[in-house]
Amino acid sequence: MPSPESAARRLREHAVLWSAREVRAEEVVRVACDALVVGLDSPALRILAACTRAEADDEVRELLTEVLGELGLVFYPLDGEAAWEPAVRLLARRFLAGETSPRDFTRRLHRNYGHEVDAALPFVELDELYDTLDYTECTVAELDDEVIAEARRIAAHPNEPSGPTSTSG
Repeated sequence: MPSPESAARRLREHAVLWSAREVRAEEVVRVACDALVVGLDSPALRILAACTRAEADDEVRELLTEVLGELGLVFYPLDGEAAWEPAVRLLARRFLAGETSPRDFTRRLHRNYGHEVDAALPFVELDELYDTLDYTECTVAELDDEVIAEARRIAAHPNEPSGPTSTSG
């Protein structure tokens, strides 16, 4: 069974991904439920975990700041650029865990972050290389290896700033 610490980490990750519009609000509610089951607890977390799918979009927007604040975790506002870099790093970790192919990973980052996020820029270039493989001597396997190496480099950075948390929205 997961620990409260791993549940807090998972909740923080889902909050970052929700802020970057990478996961839906109902997934954040599901993770809040899972966190309660393993012993992570706060008043706002209980309210969030009780949300229905129909309530999720509105309630996550309203409650997530409070939940993360009660747990001492960093909050990134929805669609806030501050969440983009940590989201790219989390997606790199998920890619390295085998959740997607190198081609799909680069395409996703290119489509969702383009030239707006420094951590995504190498993947934008690699995505463009996939489109031009027929005109180069590079193979798909070699390009996949480059994506993996870059994902390892990006994933090695921490997701959150150190120091005091920000719960302002």
